[in-house]
Amino acid sequence: MNLPLANATLLEMMYRLPPDGATHNSCRAWALHDGPDAGVVAIVDDDKWVLKSLERLIKSSGFRVETFVSAEDFLQSDNDSKTMCVILDIGLPGMSGLELQRLLSAEGRQVPVIFVSAHDEPEMRTQALVWGAIAFLGKPFNDKALLDAVNSVAK
Repeated sequence: MNLPLANATLLEMMYRLPPDGATHNSCRAWALHDGPDAGVVAIVDDDKWVLKSLERLIKSSGFRVETFVSAEDFLQSDNDSKTMCVILDIGLPGMSGLELQRLLSAEGRQVPVIFVSAHDEPEMRTQALVWGAIAFLGKPFNDKALLDAVNSVAK
């Protein structure tokens, strides 16, 4: 099935690499978000399948993406100045997503955080939102809900 990227599901996007094969609408999105001063959406998830799927979904909307398999990898990167937001899993090995959010906040790094997690427990959701997360999406989640959260930061 060859759907335009804007209408493709997360699974369908996993097998595409924008902007190759991008539609007219998604090309406009690339022009909007991929300039030299455009921020980067950082994605931190230890599940490589989810990481690749999220990367393709976010790229299909025209954003630049950097991926990390752990909170520690994200912290070691030199991307603070260019990170527009972080899509963050809670259940990471080593430092958890909530611990990373707390550390970023304690260090004064004002990076918007969007949580995606299979562990959608009310206490975790409340804690993440109280500490400033802009969204908390339980897996599986709606692609549009995630893209809406990312786009809210880009405005």
